Amino acid sequence: MVKILIKNAHICDPATGMDCKGDIFLADGIIADIGSRLEYETEVTIDAAGLIAAPGLVDMHVHLRDPGQTEKEDIISGCKAAAAGGVTSVLAMPNTSPTTDNTETVRYILDKAKDADAHVYVSAAITKGLQSDMLCDLQALKEAGAVALSDDGRPVVDTAFMAQAMQTAPQLGMTVVSHCEDLYLAKGGIIHDGAAAKKLGVKGIPAAAEDCGTAREIALAAAYHVPIHICHVSTATSVALIRDAKRRGVAVTAETAPHYFALTEEAVLTRDADYRMNPPLRTEADRRAIIGGLKDGTLDAIATDHAPHTPRDKANFETAPNGVIGMETSLAAGITFLVKQGHCTLAQLIEKMSAKPAQLLGIPTGSLKKGSPADVILFDENEEWTVDVERLHGKSKNCVFKNKKLIGKVKFTVCGGKIVFNQLD
Repeated sequence: MVKILIKNAHICDPATGMDCKGDIFLADGIIADIGSRLEYETEVTIDAAGLIAAPGLVDMHVHLRDPGQTEKEDIISGCKAAAAGGVTSVLAMPNTSPTTDNTETVRYILDKAKDADAHVYVSAAITKGLQSDMLCDLQALKEAGAVALSDDGRPVVDTAFMAQAMQTAPQLGMTVVSHCEDLYLAKGGIIHDGAAAKKLGVKGIPAAAEDCGTAREIALAAAYHVPIHICHVSTATSVALIRDAKRRGVAVTAETAPHYFALTEEAVLTRDADYRMNPPLRTEADRRAIIGGLKDGTLDAIATDHAPHTPRDKANFETAPNGVIGMETSLAAGITFLVKQGHCTLAQLIEKMSAKPAQLLGIPTGSLKKGSPADVILFDENEEWTVDVERLHGKSKNCVFKNKKLIGKVKFTVCGGKIVFNQLD
């Protein structure tokens, strides 16, 4: 762990309100000093003139596929992709094989992550095997090191189990993050139930499938006076439901993903399964509603739902599994489609990708204040680049922004005081 002095950066730290030119000194794995004209003896000094220095991003929705599906991704490769995208903390979802529904799997993930290029936090399952027929031992999962609970990949079908988890989690200091979907409405659908599905002649997933799930979780949070976090919001109605619930004082928070504010169902007309995910890409009206929800604070965070699959998995449009990767492009997508379009400031974007998700998970990251973990990124907010999937750092290439020009390039990432990505040399 080397001592690092970052000089002449434009520091953007929404957690402290700092938005000015300055220096950052990293030592012993923490932010040891931050200010102007700092002078220290160090092993590494970086002149960051022209670059933004920000807290490492916190991606609260990631599928690392480890254990069990490591041909798609593993903890080490996934964290390399994270580092290249400026992500220094990830929340790993539980739909692994075996499912992360037991203490052994939680400990396996945390142990393997000790050598990874990002901090890995674990979301354990709510029900055994994500099957909604038996509640997991939530306290044991917490004691093993999990910080969140979810059956992501599937909803918790049994409402009584969901209610129990939502009531237990706050007592354990855990966050429940919910995949909202009515499986009966969604059954057999592979893309949004709209114009593209009709044109392609395939069964669609109606927006109502997500909306009904969102409404249920909000009703539970309101009835039991407990918090809930809604994952990967994609519809205008879900945004409206969350907005109304917040106005009524319900403890609901929510995230969306870059593909929902950047793309629409038109992308699937190419019959390329790399544009298939669940929830699916929706309409232009939904995309605009997602942006509106980000602008007014209805949507608290931006996560990626990073879901790697091999090219072979994605070869057939109609039978391919859902999911797209996103950690290496999330910041650039936010800059390109939100900041440069005037929908938010750079500081507001960074807040939704660092400070806010850290706060929602109760983890000690997302800030550049003295004493915080030395998780820092440097990026050029104006550099244009074309996404070449062959140059990405994870194992899979199923990226919705492939071959697209984006603005904003990560140049340097420090995680826990360790240099994990360096494009400055």
